[in-house]
Amino acid sequence: MASHGYYHRLCTAESRQDLRFDLNDSKKILEDIIGAPVYGYRAPSFSISNDILNIIADSGYLYDSSFNSFGIHGRYGHVNLSQNGKKGIAAKVSDTFYELPISNMRLGNCILPWGGGGYFRLIPFPLFKLGVKNILQKEEAYLLYLHPWEFDPNQPIVNNASTVYNFRHYVNLDKTETKLMKLIEGFNHCQFITCSNYLEMNVKTP
Repeated sequence: MASHGYYHRLCTAESRQDLRFDLNDSKKILEDIIGAPVYGYRAPSFSISNDILNIIADSGYLYDSSFNSFGIHGRYGHVNLSQNGKKGIAAKVSDTFYELPISNMRLGNCILPWGGGGYFRLIPFPLFKLGVKNILQKEEAYLLYLHPWEFDPNQPIVNNASTVYNFRHYVNLDKTETKLMKLIEGFNHCQFITCSNYLEMNVKTP
């Protein structure tokens, strides 16, 4: 189980104190609801930095999965993991905290967004599948994300939103579920597990 924050505000726009409150409150509320520990965190819009990683770690999380190396998106943050030891795709931030970056595809010096979300809905399935295969060959793991609303083609339409926003949000919503099932079937020789399960299998966790 993981948290996506309480207010869904960009971490980079929050004060350190407000971010700590958000991290702690969302973790506690979720744990009270489910009666089990919350191990992970993902920042809204991948708004992350090295300082924010430290705050997340201090708030009692085992892992963060907020670093998206696709640098063109204006709201995505950046962290430097070049000095961190890796176990598979997990970068060790401290003895008790890890970063699990979003899976993207590298072609030469170019990073292509391949982790999921709108990119999953937009990229033709045969091409997306080839990209996942390429990532698995290099990393031996692939981290996929999708929002619950991406499986709901009947959700209300926001008519006064910009054309770009409407396209990005609503494109191919009716195909998400079918596309995901095809992806799972296409890699049925692989294990589909949670981030915390991945850490249990690949690194020593408390």
